[in-house]
Order: sequence, then structure tokens, then C-alpha cells
Amino acid sequence: MTSNNFTVAVLGLGAMGLPMATRLATELTVHGFDIADARLELAAKAGIKTFGSAREACDGADALLLAVRNGDQLNEVLFGEDGVASVLKPGAVVILGSTVGTEAIPATVAQLSRYGVALVDAPLSGGPKRAGEGDLLIVVGAAPEALEKARPVLELLASTLSVVGDKPGDGQALKTVNQLLCGVHIAAAAEAMALADALGLDQANTLAALEAGAAGSFMLSNRSPRMLEAYNDDGAEVLSRLDIFVKDMGIVGKATRSAGLATPVAAAAEQLYLLGQAQGLAAADDSAVIKVLAPTKRNPEARIKP
Repeated sequence: MTSNNFTVAVLGLGAMGLPMATRLATELTVHGFDIADARLELAAKAGIKTFGSAREACDGADALLLAVRNGDQLNEVLFGEDGVASVLKPGAVVILGSTVGTEAIPATVAQLSRYGVALVDAPLSGGPKRAGEGDLLIVVGAAPEALEKARPVLELLASTLSVVGDKPGDGQALKTVNQLLCGVHIAAAAEAMALADALGLDQANTLAALEAGAAGSFMLSNRSPRMLEAYNDDGAEVLSRLDIFVKDMGIVGKATRSAGLATPVAAAAEQLYLLGQAQGLAAADDSAVIKVLAPTKRNPEARIKP
């Protein structure tokens, strides 16, 4: 059912922001802002009302869907010199869809409360295609009242909506656990595909065999085909930048140290992404991490001697 009386502002109309805004515009009134004119033009064609500034887009909105890189950006967007928190409708919700870790959450909640605005901690996963189809995985930590206000947005975007706690920060905590596994699985898939090549195996055939057995995983199936494209002149299409996992594995490391928990496998994976960043792969797809282990593909005829 269309609800034109509910307005959601989406700041940032990039690879994820635009398909999410487009999906939301099928049933809600969507205000959008991006610093790039080309993205604003695409948004306008998709039925999104665009604005010349973030504050204009957020003025009087019932909800703000926000994806930022880290806690510093979160603070700047909401409370900086041109911060938008003060122009949201009293009683509005800020839906935080990014992974920033738990540390920034308490201060954000406290500052938003001064404006009568609540934070819905809702980190999401799934990529641009699934965002446009409403097929995202979203984990939520929020007070029940705030969650209900955010449901028109969350239920349009998510095929799997998991409420993991009743306070902001719970979503970030679960997403940190999720990113530990994702980061390790991508690194393990890279090692496996590099080893297959080093042993003279056909990597595509190897992948098909692995997927059929106990060694299969989502990340193996999702990233390995792109790993095979990493050696092309243009590399694989960038669906998730490598430096995102530099950030996220850093969040994992900080959380584990704070908890006094040893996570040697996650720490090793983090080093792999840091090496990739140092080697100029920061803006490449995260599947390019295979090039840290194997900078070039071996001769298909070359095999390890027994």
C-alpha cells in the first residue's frame, strides 16, 4: 500500500543508496541528496524528489536512511556545521544502515534525543542488486517504538529482518560478528583459489567441485568467480571495495580486544586486506585480495612437483 504521507530522506545516491531509494519510492515519498549531479539526475528519473543540500532533503522527514563510512562521518552528517539532525521532524527516526561499530552509538543516541529523534541501528547486507529488489539482510537493534516507526522503510528493503536487541548498538554488535565471518571466508576463498591455480588445477572446475561439497560457502560461491576476473585488465566489477573490509576487520579487531577475546584467524585475514590496501587495491573489488597471495596467475600447465 502506498504511503505518500511518510517521507524518508536518503543521503548518498551511490551504488547502494540509489537502488534503495528507488525501491522505497515505489510506496513512500523519498527525498534524495547526493553531491554528484549525475546521481541526482538518475534519482529524479526514478521518481525521487531531489534537493540541493542534505539539510533540504531532510527537512521535515519522518525518517532518514543513512549510510556512512565510520563514526566520525556519522557525527559530521548529523551534528556538524551542516548537520541534519536539527531539521528532522520531531519523533523521526534515523536508520543507520552502515557498519560503524558499537563505540559511536551511545553518544549518537544521546545527541539525537535532544531533537526528539531516535536511532534505529540497522546495518544491512546484500549488495546493489538485492537492494533494488528489497532482498537485503538487515539486523536491527532499536527500542520497540522506534522500530515501529522505521518499519515502513525496513520492510520494503529487507527480505530478512532480524531484530537482535531492543537498544541501538545491538545491531552493530551482531554485524561485527557477521563481518568477522565474511572477512575470513573471503580470505579463505582467495587462498583456496590461489592454491588451485598453483597446483595446476582449472579454477572454474575446482570451484564447481567445492561448491558441491562440505567446503562450500556463500562467499566462496559469490567471490570466487570475481577472483578469476581480478587478473583481467580492468579487474572484476567493484561491488564491494576492498578497503571496506580494512575498515570492518578493524572494527572486529577493536571489538575482540575490548572483549579480551583472541581471534587469530580474523587477525590474519585483517592483515591480508591491509596488505591489499598497501598494494594499491583499496578501491578494487574485495575479491582482488587474491592478488595479494598470487600477484599473477600461474601457467596452467605448471604443476607442483611431487
